[in-house]
Amino acid sequence: MIRVVDLHHAYGETPAVQGLSFEAGVGEVLGLLGPNGAGKSTTVKILTGLLPLQRGHVEVAGFDIASHPLDVKRRVGYVPETGALYDALTPDEYFRFISMLYRLDPGVVQPRIEEMLRMFELDSVRSARMVTFSKGMRQKVLIAAALLHAPDVIIFDEPLNGLDANAMLVFKELLRGLAAQGRTILFCSHLLDVVERLCPRIVIVDKGRAIAEGTPDAIAQRTHRPTLEQAFAVLTGARSVQDATAGVLSSLEWRA
Repeated sequence: MIRVVDLHHAYGETPAVQGLSFEAGVGEVLGLLGPNGAGKSTTVKILTGLLPLQRGHVEVAGFDIASHPLDVKRRVGYVPETGALYDALTPDEYFRFISMLYRLDPGVVQPRIEEMLRMFELDSVRSARMVTFSKGMRQKVLIAAALLHAPDVIIFDEPLNGLDANAMLVFKELLRGLAAQGRTILFCSHLLDVVERLCPRIVIVDKGRAIAEGTPDAIAQRTHRPTLEQAFAVLTGARSVQDATAGVLSSLEWRA
């Protein structure tokens, strides 16, 4: 459902993605991990048609992103890391607006909207202007809106931002259910423990390239580390946390 082959992208003279390749199958939840500047956001923007394809081959839901961008967009749901909403609208109005963009049958989509509102406990604020919403409430609306057209492929970029503990539990169960229905999910996050629990397979990206792929346990074993977190640090060349914090802690040490 997602196929990326030898993807390259640069901003002027600065390369962001350099020969990245990976695949995600039907019903798979694939985690995409990498440090800041690794090329994850650029890759996601290409997959969703927000950036043009410069070099390489990308297929989503069976369609070539270069020659059939609209067919891809019809079949993809996307929750961006920093999503924007129309603050002057209510959730009800926003969902109807999204439904119109996808030309969804009102008789089909309205029951779906009702279930989305119920699932995220937004019923009581469905007629409130979203300018008053907290970050977590806005995130719930974004997630629900991305699912309204029942997409085949769903891309989540830091979807847990702002969600409280109960909403996180609901989201995790939703993710499992979507995969069980055969939908392909690309899950991008900096929260390694969350990715480890939710994604059976992971691709780690650094400097625009895939540097490791497999189950969390397999990646840890390959680097001879007990945890994915430690394996990630080794693979991406991160400093030890002790080295990173030693100087600051020393400067803050209390001296009577």
